[in-house]
Amino acid sequence: MDNGELNSVLSVEENGTSKIVEKVNSLALDEPSDMTEAAKKKKKKSKSKKKKELPEQTDPPSLPIVDLFPSGEFPEGEIQQYKDDNLWRTTSEEKRELERLEKPVYNSVRRAAEVHRQVRKYIKGILKPGMLMIDLCETLENTVRKLVSENGLEAGVAFPTGCSLNWVAAHWTPNSGDKTVLQYDDVMKLDFGTHVDGHIVDCAFTVAFNPMFDPLLEASREATNTGIKESGIDVRLCDVGAAIQEVMESYEVEINGKVFQVKSIRNLNGHSIGPYQIHAGKSVPIVKGGEQTKMEEGEFFAIETFASTGNVSHLVGKTDI
Repeated sequence: MDNGELNSVLSVEENGTSKIVEKVNSLALDEPSDMTEAAKKKKKKSKSKKKKELPEQTDPPSLPIVDLFPSGEFPEGEIQQYKDDNLWRTTSEEKRELERLEKPVYNSVRRAAEVHRQVRKYIKGILKPGMLMIDLCETLENTVRKLVSENGLEAGVAFPTGCSLNWVAAHWTPNSGDKTVLQYDDVMKLDFGTHVDGHIVDCAFTVAFNPMFDPLLEASREATNTGIKESGIDVRLCDVGAAIQEVMESYEVEINGKVFQVKSIRNLNGHSIGPYQIHAGKSVPIVKGGEQTKMEEGEFFAIETFASTGNVSHLVGKTDI
């Protein structure tokens, strides 16, 4: 269409839509049939290029993770790079091929991890003082069952949910009929697991509504991150523990006007994880002076840190990933 035709259409538009249709129709009739056919093909091609929109998770979460990732490939999450004596693994073709062979296992773990991440996000959003602990645990576990597509031993909840309060460090869960209520001044360690094909994701986080406890939670979180960064093939477990303790005990927390140094709980540890086995034999200390056993290629570990205000009978913080 030249400038004259464009001006004609524009001027007609101001006077009435019926004339626009007439003008456009006359232009269409003047076009060669092969050009019309080409335009149709181009339109059809552009439609086929549109990607099928992926489904989005509902609120509250109810869609299985496999439906959200129809390709069957699940998010990788955070990856720690090899360092020091293990740098050669990044360029060794043999090691890279062995890594590729482990992809089905990694993908199962990533599926379980994505379930855990979405459930964790949801639960953090609904937690509030006044909730019955048993209602909290049932809501959490039922959500896990939906998202992981629970199926016997193939996928499901890895172990009973722990929701330990205050001086209880871990592994407490309410029995049927328990009336324990979450309080504003409580410090709760929420510990739950997911699994796919027996590959377990063991992860926890600490909840405190009172900001007075924030330094305690930060101590556990940063100590855990340090333990993850220090872990790796051929790393001695005692070295991981020493690094965790150094970070943990660099923190202080003021509780009701009294200042406490944050300390690691000496007799609580992280651990190795095996297929369908939550504790697979190796312990990861959170203080220095532990065993010199090394982490080995192909092993899975839960790096867990437990923080205390110094009174061993009052264990109030835990984080594990």
